[in-house]
Amino acid sequence: MKYKVFNLNPSFGTNTYLAWDEATLAACLIDPSAAGEEILQFIQQHNLKVNYIINTHAHYDHIGGNKFFQEKLNIPIYASPAAAAALVDPQKNLSSYVGNQLISPAAAKTLADNEILDLGEAKIRIIHTPGHTRGGISLYCQPLLFSGDTLFAESVGRADLPGGNMSILIKSIKEKLFCLPETTQVLSGHGPASTIGDEKVGNPYVGLAARL
Repeated sequence: MKYKVFNLNPSFGTNTYLAWDEATLAACLIDPSAAGEEILQFIQQHNLKVNYIINTHAHYDHIGGNKFFQEKLNIPIYASPAAAAALVDPQKNLSSYVGNQLISPAAAKTLADNEILDLGEAKIRIIHTPGHTRGGISLYCQPLLFSGDTLFAESVGRADLPGGNMSILIKSIKEKLFCLPETTQVLSGHGPASTIGDEKVGNPYVGLAARL
């Protein structure tokens, strides 16, 4: 699988990913943070067929482009059950806390833990990773892990927002993500890429560095 990262919302630095299967050019859009003509241009230039949007969680800085891309591409939105509820609730997606009332289009499908999504010849495994939010998920398509705001390079997601829980977040990372191959590339919702191996050693919250 190939991917390209876009920064559609510089004020939040949210990573929006376009991922696609090289053999079939089937694609998905992950966490569209805002409207973005540059993504539409890239899709057209590379003859990609985008099948769906996936939200790793439903904070407003990850779902702000849902309506734009759903309408432009005529594609459904997928999210976990808890995230699906937050998509249409400004209090749950936290947009009301910043003076906005963001209501995303509803999710057409809710994603179960360990569910497999087809993307052309590629397979995406859904991993429920709550802690940053109740409905957080990570997306694994070997050798890539789209970790949302669960795991960052040398950091983890905030757990002090409504629905967050640090002990659950750490459990999600250690039990759900650190069992993946160490060469797995971690592509998070903010910041640079890393690997599972690097985070198992150097992450000050959940890695070896946390025990020193």
